[in-house]
Amino acid sequence: MIQLLTYPPAFGLFASSPFCVKAAYLLNMTGLPWAREDITDPRKMPHGKLPVIRDEGRLIADSDQIQKHLEAKGHDFDQGLSDLDRANARAFIRLSEEHLYFHIVLDRWGNDIIWPKVRDVYFGSMPPGLRQLIAGSIRRNTLRGLHSQGLGRLSEDQRLQRITPDLEALATRLWQGRFLFGERPTSADLSVAPMLAAAVASPGETKLKSLVAGNEVLMQYIERVDETCG
Repeated sequence: MIQLLTYPPAFGLFASSPFCVKAAYLLNMTGLPWAREDITDPRKMPHGKLPVIRDEGRLIADSDQIQKHLEAKGHDFDQGLSDLDRANARAFIRLSEEHLYFHIVLDRWGNDIIWPKVRDVYFGSMPPGLRQLIAGSIRRNTLRGLHSQGLGRLSEDQRLQRITPDLEALATRLWQGRFLFGERPTSADLSVAPMLAAAVASPGETKLKSLVAGNEVLMQYIERVDETCG
């Protein structure tokens, strides 16, 4: 049986990380038997991050590599898509995983009001004093990385101006069907929906959260994907 090494449930979702939710969706779509194993400290994992799957004694890290591993076993998550749709699907994946994701990280790690709630969920297994010390250090490193990446240099309003056209593009695409590429989910949905769900599930109130939560098309889409793949 495949083991999915994942962060524990958080904010009402399968896991605190949308990439772990994506991995669970991928496994569910294969129909293969699997079980979760919750981990709070991923430092000993390949790349020091989660998700990771353990399959036949091997550790497969990163949701992209997990997908490729499952595809090598004969599972096509984009069955029936044209080459053009597969290319477009890849673009939607990158939109969510390389742009929307970092907005979510800033909402959780960069907002001084929300951060204590996030800290106590992410580092809740630590004693309070140690929790504040270690979490504070990781937070500083995370925010330095986002400043170097560029998004961390923007105000919340500036970030909203940047992400709004992306969300509008997703909503426009979803007017064409129940999922991004028709009437059944594909790999793009398994990436995009968990990111949108994570944006809404973050504690507190942010402009990004309000923007997604106020979009009926996106909210119904999140629910459809979870009902189908969760």
